[in-house]
Amino acid sequence: MGGTPATSESAGDGATEVLPSPGPSPPPPRLPIWPLALMFGLVPIWWLAGAFYLGWPLLGAVLLALLLVRGRVPLPPGAGIWLLFLAVVLVSATQLGSPNSVLTFGLRLGFYATALVVGVYVYVVTRERAGNGGVLLPLCAFWLGLVALGWLSVLAPRLGMTTPVEALLPGAIADEPFVHDMVHLSTAEYSARSLNPIYRPAAPYAYTNNYGSVYAMLLPCVVAVIMLRRRGVLRWLLLGSLPLSLAPAFLTLNRAMFLSLGVGLLVLGVRAGRRGNTRVAISIVGVVLVALLATVFIPVTQLIEDRVGSSGTNTDRLALYRAVLGRVGESPWLGYGAPVNVDTVSAQAPIGTQGQLWMVLFSHGIPALLCFLAWFVVAALCCARAASPAGQWLAIVPVVCLVQIPFYGMANQNLAIAFYVIAFAMARTERELARGHVSRLPAALRGAVE
Repeated sequence: MGGTPATSESAGDGATEVLPSPGPSPPPPRLPIWPLALMFGLVPIWWLAGAFYLGWPLLGAVLLALLLVRGRVPLPPGAGIWLLFLAVVLVSATQLGSPNSVLTFGLRLGFYATALVVGVYVYVVTRERAGNGGVLLPLCAFWLGLVALGWLSVLAPRLGMTTPVEALLPGAIADEPFVHDMVHLSTAEYSARSLNPIYRPAAPYAYTNNYGSVYAMLLPCVVAVIMLRRRGVLRWLLLGSLPLSLAPAFLTLNRAMFLSLGVGLLVLGVRAGRRGNTRVAISIVGVVLVALLATVFIPVTQLIEDRVGSSGTNTDRLALYRAVLGRVGESPWLGYGAPVNVDTVSAQAPIGTQGQLWMVLFSHGIPALLCFLAWFVVAALCCARAASPAGQWLAIVPVVCLVQIPFYGMANQNLAIAFYVIAFAMARTERELARGHVSRLPAALRGAVE
């Protein structure tokens, strides 16, 4: 029977008065997309201001405030694992060796927490919108900014300047190497002491490895948006940006970027073959052919060999990794709180850098590392259920991240970008599975469920 359920209440004269029961509570207000556009779509502006790094957790706080005001927030799969990771990281602060390391610890913790906030926000926004392709528009703007700044790095590799944020910071903080790298504007990484330096695009990041890392994460996302949008200016803009993006990406000479993308495309190809999805297979062939064509003009293999041959990058990395393994046994549960500088290895970088796996293991201990890896494994398994071509492209992003974790640091904006794409893929996959379940119901019941 329809209608509003009723309840009975005894009146003062012994009669029974029938009162309508309160109706269902109104749904919470929809979250806006503009905060995501502010955070991810204005990257060139944040970079020029020197606020790209230090301002990132503050922008994440805006998203958190909107989530708290909304209330009744559903969490994406695996959120509990990441909350446990954050708890272990917070407790590991007890292991910090000096007051100076508190600032960098707080900033890294801010990046870890901001990633979860971004993931929850995107997950909710995607679930609220039926035509959810627009949720990825801020990431498309991020991608276009990345390509533009990448070309600036190619054309003006020695460009550098003091930013407004750097000028406003106290000298003691601004001169801290870790902070200086984040607030001082530079377009490319190179050795100023070399007579023939190799310029590797980095902007808007402080380090070129971060550029290569995010490129590998965003490329599947861009292809997915192109598949979702059959027409329009944005589709053609993204199509044109793909070949343009190859020059700055290849010139980063990031081997792990190529490796992670290669593994991701291999996984995508295997899944497409098993499901007989010719559209995905054709898109993979198209991306690979464009990349191979670019190698005709950019001898990337020779450039990588020259760089490896003229530097001790492999030796330095292995020395740092051995140092982490040698010291983790002394503090396996909570680590040391942060990377540390030592003079016992040839590398100039601190122990606990040159890869997120080693940073988490050294700084926060084995339990934190297990939580970190577990979240990406759960994400990969959840996203792997995607059925649509766009969903299958998005599903390789956690695979790309898992390949990068031993080689690239992710305690930066890239972690939030990974959560962004993965949360969108999770919500979209859930909708695809729900629609598939509805389509198998009898016609009489299908309309009621939908």
